[in-house]
Amino acid sequence: MIAAVSQDLVHRHRITVEEYYRMAEVGLLAPDARVELIEGEIIDMAPQGVTHASVIRRLARLLLLAAGTRASVSVQLPLRLDQFSEPEPDFTLLKWREDEYAATHPGPSDTLLVIEVSQSSLQYDRSRKLPLYARHGVPEVWIIDVGKSLLHTFDSPHVPDPNGSPAEYRRRSSTPQPGIMRLQALPDLAIDLTGLFKDL
Repeated sequence: MIAAVSQDLVHRHRITVEEYYRMAEVGLLAPDARVELIEGEIIDMAPQGVTHASVIRRLARLLLLAAGTRASVSVQLPLRLDQFSEPEPDFTLLKWREDEYAATHPGPSDTLLVIEVSQSSLQYDRSRKLPLYARHGVPEVWIIDVGKSLLHTFDSPHVPDPNGSPAEYRRRSSTPQPGIMRLQALPDLAIDLTGLFKDL
């Protein structure tokens, strides 16, 4: 009789960011693959529908207009959180640097705001990625629910002791009619989202 294998003996191998890049270099990941590394797992990113893509275009214009030379706008590019996580948020607003982060990908300490535009990925973004951003001290996250035309905002990350509850954002709110938004990490930067959901 074969004894059942104890769950305690089964370990999952988490991929590091360095291994992730080597996989791409040797062709294990297609050059055009839409994936990101989350807590050591390679996650497929959802395809972009027409409405999702329209919101991306609108936000790109509004963020670039607002940021000027006070912040850098990163669109669907890597954000290095730690050795096991390198998501590619739809937008990351970064502290301004003349070299535009030429030597290394930006990290949590460089980040002013993360924006995820969510349609089919809404539950995943809220349950998995949002606590991850909080744990790494990203000061503010916006999740845009494309299906319901809602802007969800989260700020003031709280990281409890290791034996406590998961990391979370203390302040959160939702609105179907966003207007002028000011960042917690850069209050003098105003982003006018009036009409973001118009005609969607």
